[in-house]
Amino acid sequence: MLVVITGASQGIGYAVAEAFAAAGHSLCICSKTASRLKEATESLQKTYPTVTIHSMQADLSKQSDCDAFGNWCLSLGTPSILINNAGFFLPGNLMEEAQGVLETQIAANLYSAYYTSRAIVPAMIKAGNGHIFNICSIASLHAYPQGGSYSISKYALDGFSKNLREELKDKGIKVTGVYPGATYTNSWAGSGVAPARIMEAQDIAKMIYAATQLSPQAVVEDIVMRPQLGDL
Repeated sequence: MLVVITGASQGIGYAVAEAFAAAGHSLCICSKTASRLKEATESLQKTYPTVTIHSMQADLSKQSDCDAFGNWCLSLGTPSILINNAGFFLPGNLMEEAQGVLETQIAANLYSAYYTSRAIVPAMIKAGNGHIFNICSIASLHAYPQGGSYSISKYALDGFSKNLREELKDKGIKVTGVYPGATYTNSWAGSGVAPARIMEAQDIAKMIYAATQLSPQAVVEDIVMRPQLGDL
């Protein structure tokens, strides 16, 4: 089975890559940072030597890179699973954040999933099966301080997920929205928040993998996860 994971060089994306590699699946991964991608690819290949790891540098905030990455994945086979994880968080208040932050966040957090899906999903439709995961956020579900344009972009990604599920449910393709709360990744390093207070990236990866193990007639539409002590 071929699994496509965007933004897979660190954090949740890398943890998801590990989960599927551990299960013996071939991977197509990407990251916009070439050095991190190289390190992640080498680490995965060393840990899982019998698994094929394909990697490509791509900045999925650009439609041209989404198209190129999608077509490259299709040249390797029809993916069974697509995990739209690429994106990043810029904190701020809407009335105070710098000009252009909204456009930057929409491109990275919404357009990346939209255009990558448009490149890959037609092949899934032709095959008559597949599973798409969009890594949204608790910020997709309610507003919070310093959420700013990030929250807007994640609300939009939630809407994309729901519309995609409606369009694809009769074509044998599952769509799952993933809504994690605070998860320990590099963005939390140096924050002063104890790692034990928030979730591990592997927690998210385990739930995503578990959702792929159901019968064809069952789908987990939403995965909502929060730290045991609640949101920060």
